[in-house]
Amino acid sequence: MITGLDLPIYQLTKRLNHSVTNLPNPGPRGWLLLLCLLLVIWQPISVGLSASGAIASIAMGGFSLALVLVLRLLVAALGVAAGLALFGVRAGAVGLARVALMASAAIDLLVYLSPYVPSNRAPGETPIFVAVSLTYHAGWLLYLFRSRRVRATFGD
Repeated sequence: MITGLDLPIYQLTKRLNHSVTNLPNPGPRGWLLLLCLLLVIWQPISVGLSASGAIASIAMGGFSLALVLVLRLLVAALGVAAGLALFGVRAGAVGLARVALMASAAIDLLVYLSPYVPSNRAPGETPIFVAVSLTYHAGWLLYLFRSRRVRATFGD
């Protein structure tokens, strides 16, 4: 668990006071910690694996496929920045995470609904992928807007 390590990010969270209890801020915990880990670890891995598979198709996909891959990398970088800002309990971190989640949802829709990115999805599976992606992003956005833990940790 992160609490046992002396990471610089974790040490920064110890310096700030909790907005409700005025005790040292424990930093992200629970669902907020899971969101941080998804943004910092899972999203770059997912984009990297899918991009590595699509690289071979650039000759056929051309400029549009290359542009989509670059956009996906930029959105993943935005997600990493948001996750690190949440870990560091930085001002504006929640807003950055919301923007990162919205950008990730938009790029997912572009990937699933456009012909620019090759896929091996069976006919009829695309609506399922779209629904799962939108549910995932909407759930995290709802959490960031409604969570007491987020308000207590960041004072938003």
